Amino acid sequence: MKPPRVFISYSHDSAQHKEWVLSFATTLRQRGVDAVLDQWDLKPGSDLPHFMETELASSDFALMICSERYVEKANAGQGGVGYEKMIMTSSLLKTIDSSKVIPIIRENPQKFVPTFMGSKLYIDFSNDKDIEYSLDELLRTLLNSPLFEKPEIGSNPFKPLEQSKPDRVSDGLKETMKVVSDAFNSTPNQQVTIKDLMQYSSMHRLTLERYLNVAIKEGVLARDIIARYTITVKGIEYLIEHGIIEA
Repeated sequence: MKPPRVFISYSHDSAQHKEWVLSFATTLRQRGVDAVLDQWDLKPGSDLPHFMETELASSDFALMICSERYVEKANAGQGGVGYEKMIMTSSLLKTIDSSKVIPIIRENPQKFVPTFMGSKLYIDFSNDKDIEYSLDELLRTLLNSPLFEKPEIGSNPFKPLEQSKPDRVSDGLKETMKVVSDAFNSTPNQQVTIKDLMQYSSMHRLTLERYLNVAIKEGVLARDIIARYTITVKGIEYLIEHGIIEA
Protein backbone atom coordinates (compact mmCIF):
# COMPACT_ATOMS: atom_id res chain seq x y z
CA MET A 1 0.00 0.00 0.00
CA LYS A 2 1.29 3.46 -0.90
CA PRO A 3 2.02 5.42 2.30
CA PRO A 4 -0.60 8.15 2.85
CA ARG A 5 0.78 11.66 2.36
CA VAL A 6 -0.08 13.87 5.32
CA PHE A 7 0.41 17.63 5.57
CA ILE A 8 0.96 18.99 9.10
CA SER A 9 -0.29 22.49 9.87
CA TYR A 10 0.71 24.20 13.11
CA SER A 11 1.72 27.54 14.56
CA HIS A 12 5.23 28.28 15.84
CA ASP A 13 4.08 28.98 19.40
CA SER A 14 7.41 28.21 21.05
CA ALA A 15 10.63 26.27 20.53
CA GLN A 16 9.23 23.51 22.74
CA HIS A 17 6.03 23.27 20.69
CA LYS A 18 8.01 23.18 17.42
CA GLU A 19 10.16 20.38 18.86
CA TRP A 20 7.04 18.40 19.83
CA VAL A 21 5.59 18.79 16.33
CA LEU A 22 8.91 17.65 14.82
CA SER A 23 8.94 14.57 17.06
CA PHE A 24 5.29 13.88 16.22
CA ALA A 25 5.95 14.08 12.47
CA THR A 26 9.05 11.89 12.81
CA THR A 27 7.03 9.21 14.61
CA LEU A 28 4.41 9.24 11.85
CA ARG A 29 7.09 8.68 9.20
CA GLN A 30 8.60 5.85 11.23
CA ARG A 31 5.17 4.17 11.32
CA GLY A 32 4.38 4.23 7.62
CA VAL A 33 3.03 7.75 7.01
CA ASP A 34 4.57 10.19 4.51
CA ALA A 35 4.41 13.24 6.80
CA VAL A 36 5.12 16.66 5.25
CA LEU A 37 6.48 19.33 7.58
CA ASP A 38 7.88 22.82 6.96
CA GLN A 39 10.88 22.08 9.19
CA TRP A 40 12.03 19.52 6.60
CA ASP A 41 10.52 20.71 3.35
CA LEU A 42 10.98 24.49 3.45
CA LYS A 43 14.18 26.49 3.11
CA PRO A 44 14.83 30.21 3.67
CA GLY A 45 13.41 32.11 0.71
CA SER A 46 10.78 29.47 -0.11
CA ASP A 47 7.26 30.60 -1.03
CA LEU A 48 5.27 29.54 2.04
CA PRO A 49 1.74 30.16 0.68
CA HIS A 50 2.58 28.22 -2.49
CA PHE A 51 4.06 25.39 -0.40
CA MET A 52 0.91 25.15 1.73
CA GLU A 53 -1.50 25.25 -1.20
CA THR A 54 0.48 22.70 -3.21
CA GLU A 55 0.94 20.27 -0.34
CA LEU A 56 -2.69 20.53 0.80
CA ALA A 57 -3.90 19.77 -2.71
CA SER A 58 -1.61 16.74 -3.10
CA SER A 59 -1.94 15.27 0.41
CA ASP A 60 -4.33 12.54 1.44
CA PHE A 61 -4.86 14.15 4.85
CA ALA A 62 -4.12 17.41 6.65
CA LEU A 63 -3.45 17.41 10.39
CA MET A 64 -4.20 20.65 12.23
CA ILE A 65 -2.18 20.84 15.45
CA CYS A 66 -4.76 22.87 17.40
CA SER A 67 -2.84 24.55 20.15
CA GLU A 68 -4.66 27.38 21.92
CA ARG A 69 -2.63 29.97 19.99
CA TYR A 70 -3.24 28.19 16.66
CA VAL A 71 -7.01 28.37 17.19
CA GLU A 72 -6.84 32.06 18.13
CA LYS A 73 -4.89 32.89 14.97
CA ALA A 74 -7.08 30.73 12.75
CA ASN A 75 -10.26 32.36 14.08
CA ALA A 76 -8.74 35.81 13.56
CA GLY A 77 -7.76 34.91 9.98
CA GLN A 78 -4.18 35.95 10.58
CA GLY A 79 -1.65 35.28 7.84
CA GLY A 80 0.36 37.29 5.36
CA VAL A 81 4.05 37.95 5.69
CA GLY A 82 4.59 36.65 9.22
CA TYR A 83 6.14 33.19 8.94
CA GLU A 84 4.79 32.13 12.31
CA LYS A 85 1.31 33.36 11.39
CA MET A 86 1.09 31.47 8.11
CA ILE A 87 -1.38 28.81 9.14
CA MET A 88 -4.27 27.04 7.49
CA THR A 89 -7.25 29.44 7.22
CA SER A 90 -10.88 28.93 6.25
CA SER A 91 -10.29 30.34 2.76
CA LEU A 92 -7.47 27.85 2.13
CA LEU A 93 -9.54 24.95 3.46
CA LYS A 94 -12.26 25.65 0.89
CA THR A 95 -9.92 24.35 -1.80
CA ILE A 96 -9.67 20.84 -0.32
CA ASP A 97 -11.98 18.07 0.81
CA SER A 98 -12.85 18.86 4.43
CA SER A 99 -13.06 15.12 5.19
CA LYS A 100 -9.27 15.06 4.78
CA VAL A 101 -8.73 17.40 7.74
CA ILE A 102 -8.14 15.96 11.22
CA PRO A 103 -7.80 18.33 14.19
CA ILE A 104 -5.13 17.34 16.74
CA ILE A 105 -5.51 18.84 20.22
CA ARG A 106 -2.24 19.92 21.87
CA GLU A 107 -1.56 22.58 24.55
CA ASN A 108 -5.24 23.47 24.40
CA PRO A 109 -6.95 23.01 27.82
CA GLN A 110 -10.41 23.97 26.51
CA LYS A 111 -10.01 21.61 23.54
CA PHE A 112 -11.28 24.20 21.07
CA VAL A 113 -10.91 23.84 17.30
CA PRO A 114 -11.15 26.73 14.81
CA THR A 115 -14.73 27.93 14.32
CA PHE A 116 -14.66 27.17 10.59
CA MET A 117 -14.11 23.49 11.46
CA GLY A 118 -17.52 23.42 13.14
CA SER A 119 -18.15 20.24 15.13
CA LYS A 120 -15.41 18.15 13.51
CA LEU A 121 -14.17 15.32 15.74
CA TYR A 122 -10.62 15.66 17.00
CA ILE A 123 -7.91 13.38 18.42
CA ASP A 124 -6.59 14.47 21.80
CA PHE A 125 -2.79 14.49 22.24
CA SER A 126 -2.87 16.59 25.42
CA ASN A 127 -1.71 13.86 27.78
CA ASP A 128 1.76 12.48 27.01
CA LYS A 129 1.01 9.39 29.12
CA ASP A 130 -1.72 8.39 26.65
CA ILE A 131 0.16 9.33 23.49
CA GLU A 132 0.48 5.75 22.21
CA TYR A 133 -3.28 5.26 22.41
CA SER A 134 -3.85 8.57 20.60
CA LEU A 135 -1.30 7.54 17.95
CA ASP A 136 -3.06 4.20 17.56
CA GLU A 137 -6.36 6.00 16.88
CA LEU A 138 -4.73 8.41 14.42
CA LEU A 139 -2.71 5.78 12.56
CA ARG A 140 -5.75 3.53 12.14
CA THR A 141 -7.47 6.46 10.40
CA LEU A 142 -4.50 7.42 8.23
CA LEU A 143 -3.67 3.82 7.29
CA ASN A 144 -7.34 2.81 6.84
CA SER A 145 -7.03 0.07 9.42
CA PRO A 146 -10.00 0.47 11.81
CA LEU A 147 -10.14 -1.65 14.94
CA PHE A 148 -13.91 -2.04 14.63
CA GLU A 149 -15.22 -3.49 11.39
CA LYS A 150 -18.75 -2.72 10.29
CA PRO A 151 -20.65 -6.01 10.61
CA GLU A 152 -22.53 -7.57 7.72
CA ILE A 153 -26.31 -7.23 7.81
CA GLY A 154 -27.71 -10.34 9.41
CA SER A 155 -30.64 -12.38 8.09
CA ASN A 156 -32.41 -12.64 11.48
CA PRO A 157 -34.39 -9.45 12.21
CA PHE A 158 -35.16 -10.63 15.75
CA LYS A 159 -31.59 -11.02 16.99
CA PRO A 160 -31.47 -9.80 20.63
CA LEU A 161 -29.91 -6.37 20.99
CA GLU A 162 -27.43 -7.49 23.66
CA GLN A 163 -25.92 -9.93 21.14
CA SER A 164 -25.34 -7.20 18.56
CA LYS A 165 -22.78 -5.10 20.44
CA PRO A 166 -19.43 -4.45 18.70
CA ASP A 167 -17.02 -7.20 19.68
CA ARG A 168 -13.73 -5.38 20.32
CA VAL A 169 -11.91 -8.59 21.23
CA SER A 170 -13.10 -10.35 18.08
CA ASP A 171 -12.13 -7.43 15.84
CA GLY A 172 -8.79 -7.07 17.61
CA LEU A 173 -8.09 -10.79 17.18
CA LYS A 174 -8.84 -10.58 13.47
CA GLU A 175 -6.55 -7.56 13.05
CA THR A 176 -3.79 -9.39 14.93
CA MET A 177 -4.14 -12.49 12.76
CA LYS A 178 -3.78 -10.28 9.68
CA VAL A 179 -0.51 -9.00 11.15
CA VAL A 180 0.64 -12.57 11.85
CA SER A 181 -0.28 -13.62 8.31
CA ASP A 182 1.67 -10.73 6.78
CA ALA A 183 4.72 -11.48 8.94
CA PHE A 184 4.73 -15.17 7.99
CA ASN A 185 4.25 -14.34 4.33
CA SER A 186 7.48 -12.32 4.33
CA THR A 187 9.74 -14.96 5.88
CA PRO A 188 10.63 -18.58 5.12
CA ASN A 189 10.83 -19.29 8.86
CA GLN A 190 8.22 -21.38 10.65
CA GLN A 191 8.13 -19.00 13.61
CA VAL A 192 8.04 -15.22 14.09
CA THR A 193 8.90 -12.95 17.00
CA ILE A 194 7.16 -9.89 18.41
CA LYS A 195 9.81 -7.79 16.62
CA ASP A 196 8.76 -9.35 13.30
CA LEU A 197 5.10 -8.69 14.03
CA MET A 198 5.60 -5.05 15.02
CA GLN A 199 6.84 -4.30 11.49
CA TYR A 200 3.35 -5.05 10.16
CA SER A 201 1.23 -3.62 12.97
CA SER A 202 0.05 -0.07 13.69
CA MET A 203 -1.03 -1.15 17.18
CA HIS A 204 0.81 -0.21 20.34
CA ARG A 205 3.03 -3.14 21.37
CA LEU A 206 1.04 -3.73 24.57
CA THR A 207 -2.21 -3.84 22.57
CA LEU A 208 -0.69 -6.31 20.11
CA GLU A 209 0.60 -8.54 22.92
CA ARG A 210 -2.85 -8.53 24.51
CA TYR A 211 -4.45 -9.88 21.33
CA LEU A 212 -1.62 -12.37 20.79
CA ASN A 213 -2.54 -13.81 24.19
CA VAL A 214 -6.17 -13.95 23.07
CA ALA A 215 -5.08 -15.80 19.90
CA ILE A 216 -3.15 -18.33 21.98
CA LYS A 217 -6.15 -18.83 24.25
CA GLU A 218 -8.36 -19.39 21.19
CA GLY A 219 -5.87 -21.96 19.89
CA VAL A 220 -5.07 -20.16 16.63
CA LEU A 221 -1.50 -19.35 17.68
CA ALA A 222 1.13 -21.18 19.73
CA ARG A 223 4.11 -19.66 21.55
CA ASP A 224 7.27 -21.44 22.62
CA ILE A 225 9.39 -20.83 25.70
CA ILE A 226 11.46 -18.08 24.04
CA ALA A 227 8.38 -16.21 22.79
CA ARG A 228 8.34 -17.31 19.16
CA TYR A 229 4.91 -17.60 17.55
CA THR A 230 3.57 -20.34 15.28
CA ILE A 231 0.23 -20.53 13.45
CA THR A 232 -1.68 -23.66 14.43
CA VAL A 233 -3.87 -25.79 12.13
CA LYS A 234 -6.86 -24.09 13.72
CA GLY A 235 -5.19 -20.76 13.02
CA ILE A 236 -4.85 -21.56 9.31
CA GLU A 237 -8.56 -22.42 9.21
CA TYR A 238 -9.27 -19.10 10.97
CA LEU A 239 -7.31 -17.17 8.31
CA ILE A 240 -9.26 -18.88 5.53
CA GLU A 241 -12.68 -18.51 7.19
CA HIS A 242 -12.14 -14.79 7.76
CA GLY A 243 -10.88 -14.12 4.23
CA ILE A 244 -7.37 -13.19 5.34
CA ILE A 245 -5.82 -15.83 3.04
CA GLU A 246 -7.27 -17.88 0.20
CA ALA A 247 -7.98 -21.56 0.61
